[in-house]
Order: sequence, then C-alpha cells, then structure tokens
Amino acid sequence: MVIHQLRVLAFMTGLAAALPVAAQTTRTDAGPYLAARAAASAQDYTAAADWFQTALGADPRNPVLLEGAIAGLVATGDISEALPLAERLRETGASSQVANMVLHLDAAQRGDWDAIFELLEADRGVGPLVDGLTRAWARIGQGRMDQALFAIEEVIETPGLRGFGLYHKALALASAGDFEGADTILSEAPGNGLPMTEPVLLAHAQVLAQLDRPDEAVALLDAAGRGAPVLDAMREKIASGAPVEWDCVTAPADGLSELYISVAGALSSEAPDSYVLLYARSAMALDPDRVDGLLLAAGILERVERDDLAQAVYARVPDTHPAHVTAELGRAEVLRRSGEPARALEVLERLTRTAPDLAEVQVALGDLRRAESAPAEAETAYGRAIQIAGETAPWWLYYMRGVTRHGMDDWAGAEADFRAALDRDAERAEVLNYLGYSLVERGEKLDEALQMIELAVRAQPDNGAIVDSLGWAQFKLGRYRESVDNLERAAALEPADPIVNDHLGDGYWAVGRTIEARFQWQRALSFGPEPAAAERIRRKLAEGLDAVLAAEGGSPLRQVAENR
Repeated sequence: MVIHQLRVLAFMTGLAAALPVAAQTTRTDAGPYLAARAAASAQDYTAAADWFQTALGADPRNPVLLEGAIAGLVATGDISEALPLAERLRETGASSQVANMVLHLDAAQRGDWDAIFELLEADRGVGPLVDGLTRAWARIGQGRMDQALFAIEEVIETPGLRGFGLYHKALALASAGDFEGADTILSEAPGNGLPMTEPVLLAHAQVLAQLDRPDEAVALLDAAGRGAPVLDAMREKIASGAPVEWDCVTAPADGLSELYISVAGALSSEAPDSYVLLYARSAMALDPDRVDGLLLAAGILERVERDDLAQAVYARVPDTHPAHVTAELGRAEVLRRSGEPARALEVLERLTRTAPDLAEVQVALGDLRRAESAPAEAETAYGRAIQIAGETAPWWLYYMRGVTRHGMDDWAGAEADFRAALDRDAERAEVLNYLGYSLVERGEKLDEALQMIELAVRAQPDNGAIVDSLGWAQFKLGRYRESVDNLERAAALEPADPIVNDHLGDGYWAVGRTIEARFQWQRALSFGPEPAAAERIRRKLAEGLDAVLAAEGGSPLRQVAENR
C-alpha cells in the first residue's frame, strides 16, 4: 500500500478537506481526526500533530493518521518524536514520502549509511532528486568516492537536474580536499548550468581561498554585489588576510543537509510553504546550526502566521553570525504582528546600538514607530537611515519620511521629501499620486498636481485610488464633467472605499445630479469613513454641498452640466 506524495501536500496545505473521510477513519473517532484536518488546513502544525496523535490512540496503525502526525512533527522541527511514528508506518507496509524522509534523516544522523541503501532498495525514497544525491553522499560516508561521483553523474545527466548535480559534485570534491576539481566546476558557472546562487558563490570563494587565490575570491564576491551578510562577511575576511577554512561541507551528513536546503530553495517559489518547510526542517535536523535553514524556516513560518514558531527559530541565529541582524529584524516584525510592539521595540533599539551603521535597522525602527503612532520618533529614524545611506538612499525612504512628515503637519518637509523621491525615480506612481493629490487638497500648484496625477494614472491605469486622485484634481479645477467620468471609474475600481464614494457624490452634485449625489454620500457613510469625514457627509446629506462649502468659508459650486 502506497500513500501518494499528494496526500502529504494535502494535509499540510489545506487540501486535506478533499480527502474522503470514511475510508481513512474506519476505526477512528472522527472528532480528533476532523480537528487535525482543520488544524492542518490552518497550517497550525503543532495542533495538527497533537490531534493526529490523539486520533492514533483509537487506531494506532492507521497510515493516514500516522503520516499526518509525522508531517506536523517535522514541520515543528520535532524529528525525534516523528521517528517512532515513521517506523510504525513502515511496519504497516505503507510508504510515505515524509515518513521515508524521517527514516533517512535518522540513518544519516547515526552515520548508518548501509541503512540508507536498505531504505532505497526497499523503494522507500524521498524523491528522484533527493534519492540520487542521497546515494552519492551515502557512498562518501562508506568511503566510496568513485561510486559517489558515478551517482552524481547520473543526476547531472538527468534533464532539469544538471545544476544540482554540478553543485554537489563540487562540494563532494572539496570535502575530499580536491579543491582544484571543485574550482573547475564552480568557475564555469553559470555557463555550465550551475546558477550563481549565494551558496555557490560562498563555496567558490572558500575554494579559491584554499587554493591561495584570495584576490580572485574577493573579485568574485565583489562582482556579486553587496547586501548578502554572509557573502559580505566572507569578502571582508578574505580581504583582511585572515585564514579561511573550508566549512561548507565537511562530512556526508553536511552534504545531505545541503541537499535538503538546496531542494527547499528550489521549491520555495513553486511549492506550498508547508511542503518547503519539511525540507528546511530536514536540513536543520542534520545541521541544527545552519543559519540559512533557520532563516528559510522562520520566513515560511512568518508567512503562514505561525508567529510563535517563527520567533523561536529566529532566536536561534547566533549574535556572532553575519545574518544575526536579518534574523533580529524578522523577529521584531513577528513580535509587532503578534501584538507585542514593546518587545519589538526592545529588539530594534538593541540593534541600533549593536549595528548603528545599518540603514535597514533604522528603517525598521521608523516603520514600527509610525505604526505605533509615534511620528516624531519615526521621522527621526527615517532621517538617520537617509543619513546613513547618503547618495544611495532609495526613493521609497524619502517617500516614507515624507508621508510621516505630512502626518505631522510639516508640509514643507514632506513636499521636499516627495520631490527628493521623484529626483530618484521620476515616474514612481505612488509618489506622483501622493504629492499631486496633496497639492490638490491644499489648493496649491494645481496644474502641476494634475500633470503628476495624469502621469501616475498612465503608469497604473487600474489603480482606483490614483484614478480617484485624477478625478478629484479635475473637480478642484472646475472640470466637473471630466471629473465625474474618472470618479465613476474610480468607484468601479474601489467600490467599498468611503473617500472615493464621497468624491463621486461631490462630482454628481457639481453637475446637477443631486439624487445620485446623495446616494453616493449615503454609500460612503456605509463604508465607515473617519469620524470627521462622516460628520461632513451627514451635513452634505442634510443641507447639500453648496451650504456646507459656504459654512466652511468657501464658494458654493455653480451646478453646471458642461465643463467650466
């Protein structure tokens, strides 16, 4: 009996609801099983594992329940607890990808390479790519490098797997001390099909360092650009003349760990997060301290909103590792989203002391302070980030500070920031729209404002907020009929936006369509506008727009059917 790979995906991505219940739970209390499926659908791995194990109490050899429990435990990183369940599932005669994965991990952790071949010969593999390279690393574990290279060549010749095979061949050669052979492979990338990923670049730099070619290693990393903490740290270490050890893969278990993280990375843009997480957790089981695995797993857990698990994984990144700042920024964001802004602030303020020259830390601090209604502190943090970045400060950093300053009623500072953002990207629709709309609201530079918004609409013609800005600018310029056309289109694009509906009501009023105007104002009220806006809409409903404008000291509109 074989459980198809799809069923693992089903339990871990919410497709479990499509599986038939009766055939799977003949002797099982349906309550725990249904709770387990619900938890798996919600990607609550801890609860799913607990409920599947509860269901196993009534039917301890049910392959479906065993697989669900194993998948949940692997997703939470509890491989040791998953092992006896995987062994029990094997005893039933069933085969499961995730259970086989656990059995492979256990054998590798124990260094029992013969056991891995026994599993493969019994058709208990993980998948074509994993199985081929698992054979290679297991042969290395047996001291059979010749057979290992033969297994890798088979992977290289498999369509679509050439890059994986070449990378692991280079790692295998380097782990055996053949740095020249590894360099031959790595130096031909990407022309030979080997992608220039961060792990490939790191391995090649270390290989060049072992060959006493530090200048080439530095040039390689310089060509890759800055911004990857691990590569940046390696570049500085090599450039300083400090000794560099080969530590990418030093043992067969390390090679298998690299295999699982390679597969996780390859799947990350295609497969469901929960499935990728199984591979990331497997890599960490073989090398608990590998930071790329920690960051990948934490990122997945953050995306699926398993914030408690994400926090725990981020916290495992050592403060001495180059990626520590990345991990702490991730942890701060998880804390903020979890409703713990004070703890998030502690993390970020500590980072400002330990990494005072990193603009991204100040940006994260600014984002948090702005979200917590502390605009002055946010403006200060954004300003520090701009100062640190200097001429390389991106458009969005000036934009964020401009938005913050606008909220502080510092229009002069805000406008300067918006124009600085446009100096860096003159066609950025978000900035053109925000600045143009703000100028319209202030009644300033209306012709320039209209031109900005028209550019923004050309860039994003289906953005309801931007189309609304265009209609509103035309309204302010007295071009009422044109404004109605655009305001109607904006309302079609953003039908539940109170501001858009309010604007359309004003446009209708201006062209004499007063019944439709009142209808739109009533719609705007139903969508929960801000209190001050809601009160103004009620006055328009009671008295009409002209009366409200007069009470505010403005000039009443002259209702016309033609453009003015």
